Amino acid sequence: MNFDDQPDRRGTYCAKWDFLEDFSGVSPKDGLGMWVADGDFQTAPNVIEAMRAYADHGIYGYGFDDAGYREALCWWMNHRHDWQIEPDWILTTQGLGHAIGMAIDTWTNIGDGVAFFTPVYHEFSLKTQRSERRPVELPMQLIDGKYELDFETASELLDPDVKILIFCAPQNPSGRVWTRDEMRQVVEFAARHDLLVISDEIHADITFAPAKHVPMDLAAPEHRDRIITITAASKAFNLPGLRTGQAIIADDTLRAAYKRRLTMTEYSPGVPGIVATKAAYSPEGETYINALNDYLEGNSKLFNEAINTIPGLHSMPLQSTFLAWVDFSGTGMGPDEITRRVREDAKIGASPGPTFGKGGESFHRFNLAMPRAQIIEATERMQKAFSDLQ
Repeated sequence: MNFDDQPDRRGTYCAKWDFLEDFSGVSPKDGLGMWVADGDFQTAPNVIEAMRAYADHGIYGYGFDDAGYREALCWWMNHRHDWQIEPDWILTTQGLGHAIGMAIDTWTNIGDGVAFFTPVYHEFSLKTQRSERRPVELPMQLIDGKYELDFETASELLDPDVKILIFCAPQNPSGRVWTRDEMRQVVEFAARHDLLVISDEIHADITFAPAKHVPMDLAAPEHRDRIITITAASKAFNLPGLRTGQAIIADDTLRAAYKRRLTMTEYSPGVPGIVATKAAYSPEGETYINALNDYLEGNSKLFNEAINTIPGLHSMPLQSTFLAWVDFSGTGMGPDEITRRVREDAKIGASPGPTFGKGGESFHRFNLAMPRAQIIEATERMQKAFSDLQ
């Protein structure tokens, strides 16, 4: 796989580049798109072959999530994550965001609280607000450059109307991979407060040794009656446009409730997403992922080394994801000035930290899933944009 080549994505219904200027004011003609979390790499060759065969058939009728697709998911989870799941645990969704929205709709009412540890993926809050529920932010502690969960403070911020805890594992935007013990502690915390846990594990396949993701269900199987795992092949295999994800639910009662909501909304999966996911979760797909992880780890190290030479900036070491989390607090600048320099001076469309909730005020998130030459260019632009600090 040659990850140094980047096909021109402009004009291909690509949010990352075609909406770059709408999002950030940065023109795609001379700017760098480092915001929305998809990659500028082609997916695995065997996935492309499977999609081409489907397209060449020429008939695109109604479909379903077949046994082979479910078996591929079961094989992948066992092989990559030592997690043995059953085919009937799998409910297919229209991507991870849809899975979150359906969980909120299934297990909460208008006005109920939905909690999550921050800073975190901004859609946790946005999905909650769009559902007319109440976001409850539980700030993490940043200790020696590493996020830690603060259960004591979190307990004080909860109220009886909070029904769900959405948890991000691995963590977006920091790239933190939680240990088995930490994952268990999250579920035990939820049990103490009678919360369901929606475990977002979409970045699980992008991890860098020695870090290893432990599925929530595997960390605390005795609490399966409150765990809903949501995931998708979209981040690892760059398939988000196919809008296909999974809710994996071991508990019969929870699964039945979720399935009812999917049925009531007349949702059924699109065939292209099923075809692509089935091909991705295979030995050939694993070869691709291993190569991609090596490349992304190289991008991360290069980016961090260069950014950390700029006085007042610190890019957090990644254990997972392709999303660099850069702290600008050492510059003494406010969020508006940081954003202005990143967008106007460096001409980079990155994601401002305040959108990730409490604790993100002095940060920006940069998407590193792009050819290495552009990573080098991005660091040079950042060094120039903050050259007065050097």
